[in-house]
Amino acid sequence: MTDIHTKEQGQQQSRWHVEPQHQSQHWTTQSQRQWNEPRAHQVVKAATAAAVGGSLLVLAGLVLAGTVIALTLATPVLVIFSPVLVPALIAVFLLVSGFLTSGGFGVAAATVLAWMYRYVTGEQPSGADTSDEVSHRLGAKARDIKDRGEHAGRGGHYGTAGVHTGGPGGGVGTYV
Repeated sequence: MTDIHTKEQGQQQSRWHVEPQHQSQHWTTQSQRQWNEPRAHQVVKAATAAAVGGSLLVLAGLVLAGTVIALTLATPVLVIFSPVLVPALIAVFLLVSGFLTSGGFGVAAATVLAWMYRYVTGEQPSGADTSDEVSHRLGAKARDIKDRGEHAGRGGHYGTAGVHTGGPGGGVGTYV
């Protein structure tokens, strides 16, 4: 029994020692691959990155220069036509915002009407159970308020703290 137990421990220890060596060999292999990569391939990668980066930098400079030139040429035209352009831009803004608002309200109305149609036909649209619960609560609260009003009108007394109820003495100064 002890021989088997010792043998099993020896196998476990040897497995534990083999696995880290195997992992380190794996990592060494990956790093060796990186370092053994042909030097020409690394140079081509660097040259391509520099060429693309430089091209984009030149393109950004050209766009900036074109923008400055266009603004310089357009400024006198904008100044001359500004009494016409500013009111025109305001009118266009108002028209666009009006049409977008109208469209939004139209979509909202169509959605509400479709929901109401599904609710009335019994399809149980989303939120129908919540609206039923709210309507039952409102109805119960309305009946409760009506009952309290009728009871208070007859000189009754409800045990609600801080609420003036008509009581002896004509209801003057009677608080619960």
